[in-house]
Amino acid sequence: MVLDDADIDEAVRQGAQARLSNCGQVCTAAKRFILHEKIATEFMAKFSAALQSVTPGDPLDEKTTLGPLSSQEARDRLVKQVDDAVKQGARVEFGGKVIEGVGCYYQPTVLTGLTPSNPAYYQEFFGPVAQVYVVADDRTAVALANDSHYGLGGSVWTRDIVRGRNMASQIETGMVFINSQSDTAAELPFGGVKRSGYGRELSDLGLKEFANQKLVVVAG
Repeated sequence: MVLDDADIDEAVRQGAQARLSNCGQVCTAAKRFILHEKIATEFMAKFSAALQSVTPGDPLDEKTTLGPLSSQEARDRLVKQVDDAVKQGARVEFGGKVIEGVGCYYQPTVLTGLTPSNPAYYQEFFGPVAQVYVVADDRTAVALANDSHYGLGGSVWTRDIVRGRNMASQIETGMVFINSQSDTAAELPFGGVKRSGYGRELSDLGLKEFANQKLVVVAG
């Protein structure tokens, strides 16, 4: 979620990284981008340039910035998702094709024009495909963010931390990062809500899952 007072360059840098890391095959990857209308044009221009500047190749080659999908099945599933989304009214701003050659590669892709009537609106694209939405205000942004079957991680970009905390408190995900892409660390609780699961791993919350705590009750 990128608000109208965000650091656009940093949001683009981390947003592209969060969408393309491991070719988009990360559970906490940024999959839906919700942009405030005042910065949407600027963000999209820079974001598109960042996604299209990648270098596909061998993941062991340090020059590679886009690796392959995990299998042919994973690639074919992504192809079908994108094709079906377009048939139902979505627009491919760029990409949307297999990268020919050895390995299961797919072009970085941006989809727009998705509506709740399109099955892709509620799907998770496990690959380098970003869904982009434009909204007029914070309330609409939160409503759109919450209109999902999933709720693992989210990210809010704004220079106003109070505004960011307020929005984070309303977003239905297990984790929200302000001015950072979703991440993990041993000291931070990790987990989601809705179809993204329940309970928490890591931190003291995760440690307690491995502890047997005895209950002793003294009746009055």
